[in-house]
Amino acid sequence: MRITKNDAVLVIAGKDRGKTGKVRQVMPDEGKLIVEGVNIIKRHTKPQGTARQAGIVEREAPLDIAKVMLVCARCSKPTRVGYKVLEDGSRVRVCRSCHEVIG
Repeated sequence: MRITKNDAVLVIAGKDRGKTGKVRQVMPDEGKLIVEGVNIIKRHTKPQGTARQAGIVEREAPLDIAKVMLVCARCSKPTRVGYKVLEDGSRVRVCRSCHEVIG
């Protein structure tokens, strides 16, 4: 999985194309992720005790991971992700545009 929680991503396909947001949750088994403020859906919910709000609730739905690109913090461009092994043997993600290590 090349995209992790708290990464900034750009949506490149679908109804929310062009929007950016922060990754809230990643679901690697399903190949999906949830991005803040993107792919908003409406759910009609019933009240269940005092814990949940009733009525029409807006929330973010999972988005396919192929529909987003990581935004590099240094060059601020959507980029592909590469990997590089450092001298100490650790593997880090690298921006393919500017070759900077991604957090």
